[in-house]
Amino acid sequence: MNRRTQAVTWLMWLVLPLTALRFWWAWDRLPARMATHFNAAGQPNGWMPREAALEFGLGITVVFLVVFTVISYVLQKQKVSDAGAWALLGLFAVVVGVIYQGNSSIIDYNLTGQPISMIATFVSIPVVIGLLVIFLGAKRGKALPDAALIAEERHASLIMSFILLVALVGALAAFANVRNPTARWGALPVGLVLVLCAAFAWNGFQYRFTPDGLEIRTLGFRLRSIPAAEIQDYSVGNWSFWRGYGIRGIGSCRAYVWGNKVVHIRTTKGDVYLSHDEPEKIVRDLNMMRQLVH
Repeated sequence: MNRRTQAVTWLMWLVLPLTALRFWWAWDRLPARMATHFNAAGQPNGWMPREAALEFGLGITVVFLVVFTVISYVLQKQKVSDAGAWALLGLFAVVVGVIYQGNSSIIDYNLTGQPISMIATFVSIPVVIGLLVIFLGAKRGKALPDAALIAEERHASLIMSFILLVALVGALAAFANVRNPTARWGALPVGLVLVLCAAFAWNGFQYRFTPDGLEIRTLGFRLRSIPAAEIQDYSVGNWSFWRGYGIRGIGSCRAYVWGNKVVHIRTTKGDVYLSHDEPEKIVRDLNMMRQLVH
């Protein structure tokens, strides 16, 4: 990350005084007990004192800004590509913008009774997906040359896919009974995300081994290419559930996991984790690849 991306990172902090200014401008007109939580229909179902609402609004903004700033500087040390850095900054800016819009909507509701708008939240979902695709694309490296396939392994999570589909059915059923038109339309991007995540878990990760290296794919998309010359060593290990599943990690460490058994691959550009029910197969394939290289 360069000075321009650093400047954008710090510009996001302007949201903090802007949020404080929004509260200050309306302070004397806000009720002593503010509605601060709303259901899918936009009806209030949670309240807190005016002072607590201010503290919570500023507090959650600070938490996200601190996390995003730390991540930005960690990525700076990892020398992430410009495309990846800008995509991640865009993602951070969208999240911070949604938080600001949420605080503003709460203030407006308590001042005028104006319905809570969920448009910004739902519109941001496809934007976030697009930025994540750009970020992942920036980290995948150059495609390997076409070569004879040594082996191909796959690891998926049918259980996670089923859970996501159940969540999808539940969300659609809930939104079907909502009278708020905005919330109903908002079900579309939410449903799209759940469908994509379920398909992602169902399809899993494909690991393709060739004499030139290892390629990791999902849903036909190339996630990562690791040239054989960059692989230093590898070993079987365990993956803790608290570290999460799917695509994990930032900077030089990246994990592609749907389970708790992994192969830890150490490369010249960082660590890579591949999950598999039988990790010994991954080790076998890596051994075969290494033999052909040498």
